[in-house]
Amino acid sequence: MADDKGHGDSIRMTGEGCRVNNGFVQSEDVPELAPDPGHCPARPQHEAPGSGALRPYAGMPKEVLFQFSGQARYRVPREVLFWLTVATVVLLIGATVTVIAVSPKCLDWWQGGPMYQIYLRSFKDSDKDGNGDLKGIQDKLDYLTALNIKTIWITSFYKSSLKDFRYGVEDFQEIDPVFGTMKDFENLVAALHDKGLKLIIDFIPNHTSDQHPWFRMSRTRTGKYTDYYIWRDCTHENGVTVPPNNWVSVYGNSSWHFDGVRKQCYFHQFLKEQPDLNFRNPAVQEEIKEIIQFWLTKGVDGFSFDAVKFLLEAKDLRDEIQVNKSQPPDTVTRYSELYHDFTTTQVGMHDLVRSFRQTMDEYSREPGRYRFLGTEASEESIDGTMMYYGLPFIQEANFPFNSYLSTLDTLSGNAVHEVISAWMANMPEGQWPNWMIGGPDRTRLTSRVGSEFVNVMNMLLFTLPGTPVTYYGEEIGMGNILAAHLNETYDISTLLSKSPMQWENSSHAGFSEGNRTWLPANLNYHTVNVGVQETQAGSALRLYQDLSLLHSQELLLSRGWFCLLRSDSHAVVYTRELDGLGRIFIVVLNFGDWTLLNLQEMISGLPMRLTIRLSTNIVSRGYQVDTNSVALEKGEGLILEHSTRDLLHHRAAFRDKCFVSSRACYSSALNLLHRLC
Repeated sequence: MADDKGHGDSIRMTGEGCRVNNGFVQSEDVPELAPDPGHCPARPQHEAPGSGALRPYAGMPKEVLFQFSGQARYRVPREVLFWLTVATVVLLIGATVTVIAVSPKCLDWWQGGPMYQIYLRSFKDSDKDGNGDLKGIQDKLDYLTALNIKTIWITSFYKSSLKDFRYGVEDFQEIDPVFGTMKDFENLVAALHDKGLKLIIDFIPNHTSDQHPWFRMSRTRTGKYTDYYIWRDCTHENGVTVPPNNWVSVYGNSSWHFDGVRKQCYFHQFLKEQPDLNFRNPAVQEEIKEIIQFWLTKGVDGFSFDAVKFLLEAKDLRDEIQVNKSQPPDTVTRYSELYHDFTTTQVGMHDLVRSFRQTMDEYSREPGRYRFLGTEASEESIDGTMMYYGLPFIQEANFPFNSYLSTLDTLSGNAVHEVISAWMANMPEGQWPNWMIGGPDRTRLTSRVGSEFVNVMNMLLFTLPGTPVTYYGEEIGMGNILAAHLNETYDISTLLSKSPMQWENSSHAGFSEGNRTWLPANLNYHTVNVGVQETQAGSALRLYQDLSLLHSQELLLSRGWFCLLRSDSHAVVYTRELDGLGRIFIVVLNFGDWTLLNLQEMISGLPMRLTIRLSTNIVSRGYQVDTNSVALEKGEGLILEHSTRDLLHHRAAFRDKCFVSSRACYSSALNLLHRLC
């Protein structure tokens, strides 16, 4: 009975008769049963479509389906849908290719936000020994993210005698115990990456410590290490050395030192404890490459290569020319008394930097893991500095660090204008600028020009095109310490800007819980510290956070044109603008005493009043100013917002005053950037 019922279920009746549904066949082995006498006889399984007796039905077998599929009313809609699908796919591919073709290059991580340079020994002590360390940085990552920092730049932490603080390296692949362990470093890298931050580290390839194993083997002429350094014969009698030539070290006196073991003189551009490596030896170049690879494997996102202009010296050891030719040669002992044409920026030096870039490119292929290369280029001409960007098709540094603002000992609108113009006018097309107002080897801004200019200089830093670089403590206006009560015996001038970070008004400014610190905190730490300024609405720290946030949110600041309008002994005025955005920022910064500016004389068509988007004076924010009489106090800065589509970089009168690093336009209809400007 079950078989009979199963077969009966495949028969469907209608009011007009009966029809066989062949969509379900129980088993080909079961014989067909005769219908009940009361039922209509079954029709043939497959009737011609044109007979009018058979219509499409659910579950029809493919033999029946094929009889209908060729009919126009079924075939045409199917083909229309097919070609519509093909056309849609083609259009989507075309649109995607077009968007990619017209889109500007995305900003990389080293372009998208501020860098924060940390002098490691002075940032935060985690183990109460009075020295900052790697764990201390990790403990303060929440503070750094609150500043909207994108990249942490750590000064040298390699195993060292700490001669000259950062340069006397004994082992480039070890952490100095003062700063922690390799495990501490690995933990810091992981913590930084977990928070979306990047890490770049200092690297000084020019020289090592005289305690480095390479030097010890070189002075005994051991194997390949014999020529790892620059050795020359010299005369040494009765404790007096007659060097091979008149070259003078950066710190003064001859740059040659007699070694009693090898009985030759070795060359040192800096201290005698820091012998220069011989970069004309391919084995030395390979050693440096392996060191770079070692740290990249550890997860480092980039390097700042220091002292690269000293990498090569002239082969023939010619005497350098005296600045004062009438000066007796025997009295030339200071670095400034010679032109250093044979000991800096020699032919082949840039090839070495390119080789560093090539090594780092090998580790940049993974999406999101591009490795940054920066170079220190202090005390070089602007033309020499720009050479570190490389050639149009041969890249070197992503940028040389721009320390020109940090050399200004007195501020004026004209002086600031000159520094900005020199960089922007000489920078190769398509390259990316950067700006810094301090560093480990510079007098801090507050001690250099006065605390009243801290806010306006930070506003300058975040409103100029490019990457802002902040030296730790500049966000709260830290100054140099006094020369008294130092616990170290180093050159005082290099110590004063390296005092402990001022976290709070507790003992040692919250830097350490130990009994003493390697340097004393500044005496003003009770009022100038992070804890106090976090609670003050108008503090330097709170303004820094507002500026950093504005920089990250505004295309005008990250991608826009930069047009210098005017400067005088007091003020600098410039605009930031982007095609298609429909508004511009007018930045007005006063680096002198009280001044009054008429913006309508600088920009035609300005409305009588403009809104203050951000000000160094918190009371002024959100208010409006009269554009024909903008009054600025000493050290005051304003960011004004103006709605307009008449952009200055399109006006002939301003074209030689406008610069852009990454050309882009904004489409409000599509809410995207493009290059069809």
